[in-house]
Amino acid sequence: MSDDFALTLIYLMVGAFALGAWWSRRALRQIEARRTINSHAFLGETVKISLKIHNNGLLPAPWVGLHDSLPLALGGIKPFQHVAGLGTREEKGFEYSIEARKRGYYSIGPLTVSTGDLFGIGERLEKTLPLQFITVYPKIVPLANVNIPSRSPQGTMRHHQPLFEDPTRVFGKREYVAGDSLRRVDWKSTAMTGRLQVKLFEPSISLETMIFLNLNADDYNFHGRIDSGELGIVIAASLATWVIERRQTAGLRINGRDPLALDGLPQPLPPRKGKGHLTRMLETLARVEMTRESSLVPMLQRERSLLAWGTSLLVITGQVQQDLLNELHHARRNGQNALLILAGTVSHVKDIQKRAAFFGVPVIPIARETDLDIWRK
Repeated sequence: MSDDFALTLIYLMVGAFALGAWWSRRALRQIEARRTINSHAFLGETVKISLKIHNNGLLPAPWVGLHDSLPLALGGIKPFQHVAGLGTREEKGFEYSIEARKRGYYSIGPLTVSTGDLFGIGERLEKTLPLQFITVYPKIVPLANVNIPSRSPQGTMRHHQPLFEDPTRVFGKREYVAGDSLRRVDWKSTAMTGRLQVKLFEPSISLETMIFLNLNADDYNFHGRIDSGELGIVIAASLATWVIERRQTAGLRINGRDPLALDGLPQPLPPRKGKGHLTRMLETLARVEMTRESSLVPMLQRERSLLAWGTSLLVITGQVQQDLLNELHHARRNGQNALLILAGTVSHVKDIQKRAAFFGVPVIPIARETDLDIWRK
């Protein structure tokens, strides 16, 4: 009698194990998971992640485990973990968030969905959903008055060519000031606001600005290398935004490393207009990293030969050697204007300014982010 009972118990256990394994495999195939996240964020934003799991089958899942890895740099100290049961055709949703604390290109996941039998006898089964990525833009410091020597047509940037405005291209309005021609007055806006409003026209001459960002690690002070490189990225992003917002053309060239590029080199972005082009520049600046594999001067030589006469070259670097000054001198002789911006901790700034002045190249030291206030007034 006892032998029959033991044999029956064994059969029941084997049957329960087989049924549980079959049930788990079938339930896992019927479970779908979907993660929704904004692929881009600005620095300081809170990024919401929405996760939904749905049981498409008729078999209920006794338990479903969720495990989603989050980047440490964005506040993901602990991964998202949750266990829930799913009934027939049931759907459940979850929300969690990360903080866009640092610019960069980050992976979210992988998301692991696991399940098993109710008694925990059988094997734990799981499947993995692919990674998703988020780009955190670099910090953009709002600039108001960038008084730098340049051939740009903008009034806040000195220009030696005569400018002509196109009356068919109105891009804004402002209040009347003494000396404005009455032919520029917008009478409809004046009637609506009760104050004299004048039209602003786009210039018919549009010159270019090219930003060169040096991310060669050897060209920055060893002790402040990372902070100085990050400051250079903030400067580049802020200047690019300032130029594009004034409906002018801006380009970007970086000698750093881009994790998305096949050869590791950031894609050259020739001068263009528009918010779409600005977005591409900010995405590149979000991803780039320092490297020792590319020098500034050879890149500058290659790129400036492709640029038009009158292009303003804004060169952001952590150190200035004689070969760089020679190259900028050649650029000036060929009709291109140059400005050197020193990012971070730089030794012998006065000496650099003196040597650069001999070649007619102005130098602006930006040792910390607050130094950008010279362009915010």
